[in-house]
Amino acid sequence: MASKKIIAICQSGGEFVTNNEDGFLTYIGGEAYALDINDQTILAEFKKEVAENFQRGIEGMTVKYFLPGNKKTLITISKDKDLKRMVNFVKDSDQVEIFIIYDEAVVKNVPNVSASRSTTASEAALTPATPVDMIHCDDLLGVDAAIDTTPLCPYPGSNDENNEKHRRAASQWENTITDVGQRFSSFAEFREALHKYSIAHGFTYRYKKNDSRRVTAKCKVEGCSWCIYASRLPTTQLICIKKMNAKHTCDGAAVKAAYRSTRGWMGSIIKEKLKIAPNYKPKDIAKDIEREYGIQLNYSQARRAKEKAREQLQGSFKEAYSQLPLFCEKIRETNPGSVATIATKEDSSFHRLFIAFHASISGFQQGCRPLLFLDSTLLYAKYQGTLLAAIGIDGNDGFFPVAFAVVDVETNDNWQWFLSELKSAVATSCPITFVSDFQRGIRESLQNVFGEECYHGYCLHYLAEKLNNDLKGQFSHEARRLMIQDLCAAAFAPKLESFERCVENIKAISPEVYNWVSRSEPEHWANAFFGGARYGHLMSNFGKLFYDWVAELNELPITQMVDGLRGKVMELIYARRVESSQWVTTLTPLMEQKLQIDASKARSLHPLPSHGSTFEVRGESVEVVDIDQWDCSCKEWQLNGLPCCHTIAVSEYLGRSPYDLCSRYFSTESYHATYAESINPIPHLEKPIKGEPDMEHMVIVVTPPPTKRPPGRPKMKKADTFDIVKRQMQCSKCKGLGHNKKTCGKVNNIDEQDPLLLNGLITVELEETAVSMELESSLPM
Repeated sequence: MASKKIIAICQSGGEFVTNNEDGFLTYIGGEAYALDINDQTILAEFKKEVAENFQRGIEGMTVKYFLPGNKKTLITISKDKDLKRMVNFVKDSDQVEIFIIYDEAVVKNVPNVSASRSTTASEAALTPATPVDMIHCDDLLGVDAAIDTTPLCPYPGSNDENNEKHRRAASQWENTITDVGQRFSSFAEFREALHKYSIAHGFTYRYKKNDSRRVTAKCKVEGCSWCIYASRLPTTQLICIKKMNAKHTCDGAAVKAAYRSTRGWMGSIIKEKLKIAPNYKPKDIAKDIEREYGIQLNYSQARRAKEKAREQLQGSFKEAYSQLPLFCEKIRETNPGSVATIATKEDSSFHRLFIAFHASISGFQQGCRPLLFLDSTLLYAKYQGTLLAAIGIDGNDGFFPVAFAVVDVETNDNWQWFLSELKSAVATSCPITFVSDFQRGIRESLQNVFGEECYHGYCLHYLAEKLNNDLKGQFSHEARRLMIQDLCAAAFAPKLESFERCVENIKAISPEVYNWVSRSEPEHWANAFFGGARYGHLMSNFGKLFYDWVAELNELPITQMVDGLRGKVMELIYARRVESSQWVTTLTPLMEQKLQIDASKARSLHPLPSHGSTFEVRGESVEVVDIDQWDCSCKEWQLNGLPCCHTIAVSEYLGRSPYDLCSRYFSTESYHATYAESINPIPHLEKPIKGEPDMEHMVIVVTPPPTKRPPGRPKMKKADTFDIVKRQMQCSKCKGLGHNKKTCGKVNNIDEQDPLLLNGLITVELEETAVSMELESSLPM
């Protein structure tokens, strides 16, 4: 059967404009071509055909589209599977809009400012609510910031050829000011045009009058005749140039870049580029500013410039906190059944925010295993904070965000509050298993909030990392690697005999470490003792993609970050619902694959009936299966929720279907129930009109938390991996760890009979005898 063809309307060369009422994006301008695509179309061939139509190359091309009914979020097509998924999404339609964006627009396509113009819709969207529409570098870089003073745009008489390319970059601004009669929509627009005009023509100016009614400026060189005067046209809001003398009578001395960099022109440039490329990096900003305008910025200056530009483009970080009460109300209105609560401190500063959408709550209760992974990640926005998250797991082993919170700082009190809100939101009839770090805040909070209604599994990664840190300086790299390896094997061991064999391997290397393991509460991390059901997932970093989303959005104002996460989860639910609608198997694809692997192993096994529902199964080992009690002596069935090969052999002997022995959470039906509900869009938040009392929200005033991001580049969270054992420095003379022969006190200018050396040897022996005490004190209490 031939695949249905869909008309792809490919557009390029235009720009996206945001509708202030609903926040929807509209593509304006550019050119368009229509192409035929289907679910067999290859992305590389599609790009090639698009490039030929637009007479452009494939290099730097990005392909994006909107999900049906969602004009706020652009989806990127980066591989063949993405293209096929898009065709699947729009299969009920005859056409789809596709937007072709080129990366070089970041450095090449800076919009020109016409000589006489009216403000377009896209420019209006960029205009901040505050009266000043430019970023002043006094605020950006600091008054004492050191900036290179290379001349930017010298007068025609200058012989500096190195500045010619900088003049070409700024030449687009030569006609932002033309002559008397030119009109502007606001004084902010006029001031920005004047500043760009001065950069392009290589002079500086000063204001004689600068207020809400008029602006008068003169060349800064004393005695120069250049001047300009603009004021508001009567009965209108337009600004008009009334007088202008465009000729300079000064000597044409080159203007220093340091002056111009303090007048705010960087903000408007960065703002335009951020709109095209939101992930514009500070190092790229500094590089582009130097190449195009001849001004050198260091990393911190470029980062602060980006922050100010983003604040003008996306809104104020401070205002975002004041909008939180209304934002929570909008979440509850548009997504009934959702939980959105905010708490403030006594001084009305932000304390914490809890979000759980109804679709996530329902999906967890109806189709997910009673298993949640708790973790946290730092936020690097202006006022910092920490995001706490509870991530579930669907029937295909995919992560499923259930709830998250933004708190001012990670504390025991905030964890207990988060878990209390979580318990109220996702109340279930069966105990929930939690996997997290073993820090005291989470342990005590789980006991206080859930009591006996939960099981707490310690994250194996954090446990291994803790042991590795405690062993540093006391054991060689190879010894530490083997002990960490045995610890992990002990955690996954399904039976007591296997667990004891692994820890005995540790004891053979170090009895002290063996004692550490014995006292580390194995009932919270070892399969052989754990009472809950973790289904083979022993680490809390499950759902890494969710934390990647947070890392991508965490520099936005808080309301935009939360709404961005909402959009990501909304898209995830929609995509998985559509994808799973094509499944025809009883179990989800991943679980079906695992079951078939065990079914193939079962063919070589020989089940022998013993009594009742109990069987002896012979193969490489002899196992006992009680099929009515869902029990196998290998423990794999109980640990993973899928029948093991021994159980499948018995079921085939009895003529029963192995599907009847699978956990219900792995069925395609449960997967559909997980993604049955949708997350609805949230309308654009409108700022309250001044003078209008808002009685419902006026009692709730939220200000930003007192904490701010410290100076310097943020430290990134280390990736969760078991490659945590790093080789230590070892002395080639004494074979000790943590130093080399140059710093070794035993070989450098110390006589073997020196009493200081003898004291040092005694000290080393005492330190070695204290190893067990140190390990014991580091155990989780």
